[in-house]
Amino acid sequence: MINLSFHGADRTVTGSRHLLDINGYRILLDCGLFQGRRSDTYQRNLNFSFDPRSIDSVIISHAHMDHLGNLPNLVKQGFEGDVNCTSATLDLANIMLTDSANIQEHDIRYVNKVRRRHNQPPVEPLYDSADIPPTLKLLRGSSYDRSFDLCDGISVIFRDAGHILGSAITVLNITDGQRKLSVCFSGDLGRNDIPIIRDPYVVADADILIIESTYGNRLHTDIKSVLDKLAAVINETISRGGKIIVPSFALERTQELVYCLHQLKLASRIPDFPIYVDSPLAIDATDIFRVHPECYDAETAEFLRTVADPFGFRGLRYVSTVEESKHLNDVKTPMMIIAGSGMAEAGRVQHHLKNNIGDPKNTVLIVGWQAENTLGRKIAEKWPEVSIFGETYKLRCRVEIFNEFSAHADRNDLIRWAGAGSQRWQKVFVVHGEEQSALSLADAFKEMGLREVTAPQYGQVFQL
Repeated sequence: MINLSFHGADRTVTGSRHLLDINGYRILLDCGLFQGRRSDTYQRNLNFSFDPRSIDSVIISHAHMDHLGNLPNLVKQGFEGDVNCTSATLDLANIMLTDSANIQEHDIRYVNKVRRRHNQPPVEPLYDSADIPPTLKLLRGSSYDRSFDLCDGISVIFRDAGHILGSAITVLNITDGQRKLSVCFSGDLGRNDIPIIRDPYVVADADILIIESTYGNRLHTDIKSVLDKLAAVINETISRGGKIIVPSFALERTQELVYCLHQLKLASRIPDFPIYVDSPLAIDATDIFRVHPECYDAETAEFLRTVADPFGFRGLRYVSTVEESKHLNDVKTPMMIIAGSGMAEAGRVQHHLKNNIGDPKNTVLIVGWQAENTLGRKIAEKWPEVSIFGETYKLRCRVEIFNEFSAHADRNDLIRWAGAGSQRWQKVFVVHGEEQSALSLADAFKEMGLREVTAPQYGQVFQL
C-alpha cells in the first residue's frame, strides 16, 4: 500500500513536509520551517505530526529554510536515516543551517532582553549550533539526471527545478509487486529566463504530481523590465538623499540582485554609490555559487567567461562583521543595504529596518515572496506601524515591490508546466500556496481536464 500525507505547506506557503509511506518505508519530502507569527510557528516547528524515528529517508528539494530548516530538530528527535539532495544543495545546507542556528541564538538573546523589560519569561531557540554537525553527517549529494536507489524497489532522479542553485524536481520510481508508479514532487518551480540558473526541466512521464502554487493565482511582470525599474528606484532614492534597504534571501535573490546591479553599473545607468551586502550567509552562499558553474544558464556562463565575476564590482562591499554592520546605521549619505532575511523575520535586516523605516527619504525594496504574518508582509502591505524586536516603529519610508525578481513560476508558468504531462497524471496535489492561490490553481487544473486534483489540508492522507 502506498499512502501520501501532508504535514506542512498545505494551503499555506511555508513549512514544506509531505510524507510518502510505501509499504512501511517512509520518505519525508522536505523538512521545512513554518514562518509567520512566532507564537504560532514555534510550537508547529517544535512538534512534528509524525514520529521522526519512523522516517527512513528524507529528500530535500532545495536549500531554502521553509524546505530544509527543521532538519536539525528532526534529527534531535531521533531521525537517523539519509538526507538526499543535489550536490549544490548539500553545500548550501551547511551554511544555511549553521546560519539559522546562529540567528536563533543571537535573536533569542535580544528578544529576551526586551521580554525582561516587560517582565516576560525567556524563550529558548528551536535548535542551536551544537545540533548542526549531527544533521550534516546525514546529508548525501547527487547530481542532476542520475538515478540512485533509496532501497529495493524505490529509485530517485533529480531534475533541475530552475528555482535556486541546486533546486530539484524529485521523481520517485516505485516498484510495488507487479505495479509500477512514479511520483513527481515539483519542489519550488522557477521561471524561464531568470538570471544565473537554467530554466525548469519539464517532467511529462510521471503518474502522481505534487506541485507548488505560491503564485497560483497571480502573474509576474516581465523579467525583462526589471533593470529599468531597478534603475529608476535607485536614482529616485539617491536624489532624495535616502538609503535603500533590501530584505533579501541570502540564497539566489541576493546573487540575482547583485548581478543586475553589476549590469546597471557597467551601463552607467546608476551612479557610483556604496552598495553593501550585509550578510555573512550571503557571502558564503556567493562563494558556493562560484564553485557550481554547472548550474549556470548560458548567458551567465558567457558573462563569467568574457566580462567578469558576476558577483563583484567596484562600489560593492560584502560586510561580514557586526561592527561594520552597526556602522552603516551611523552613515547618513545614500547607500543600498542588502541584508537577510528575505521575509525580514530575523538577522541584520531587522536592525537596518528599525533604524530607517521612519524616514520618508528612504526606500524599502521588497524583492521576494512575503508569507502571511511576517514583518516583510506587513511592510509590503504598508502597515502604518510594525513591531520589530517587540517594539513598535512607524512606517514612513517608501515601499517598492519587485515581483520581477520572484524565483517562483507564476500561474501561467505552472499551468504550462503541468500541462506537458496532462495525459499521464493520475492524481494531482496542489501544495505550497496560500489557500486562495492553491484553490485557484487547482480549479485551473480541473478546467484543463487533469484528473483527481486536490489542494490537501494539513494532516490529510491519500492512498495512491
